[in-house]
Amino acid sequence: MRISYLKEKLIFTAGYLALVLTLWWFGVPCIFKAIFGIPCPGCGMTRAFLAALRLDLAAAFGYHMMFWSMPILYAYFLLDKGIFQKKLWDGLLLGLIGAGFLINWVFNIIF
Repeated sequence: MRISYLKEKLIFTAGYLALVLTLWWFGVPCIFKAIFGIPCPGCGMTRAFLAALRLDLAAAFGYHMMFWSMPILYAYFLLDKGIFQKKLWDGLLLGLIGAGFLINWVFNIIF
C-alpha cells in the first residue's frame, strides 16, 4: 500500500469523523428518519460508540447491536485486499455484518 494512499484514507477518516461529531454536537437529527419517519440502519451508532468508549457495553448494545462491527469494516476499508487471504471469507464476513445491520434495522422499526 502506498503511503500517500494511506494518508488519503486517514484524511478522509478524519474529515468524516469531524462531520459526524459536528452533527452530533449540534443535535442534528437523522436525515433518513426525518424524511421517511423510520430509523436508518445506522441510527444509534454514535450513541453506541460513545457508550462503548465509556465501557458501558450493555448500553452500547442497546443503542445499536452492530457497533462492534465498525472497527472490522474500517480495517476492511484500510486494507485494500481484504482482511482475509481468501475472498470467500471476506464475503462471508461482510455478508454476516450486513445481515446483522438488517436484523438490527428491522428490530428498530418494529420496536
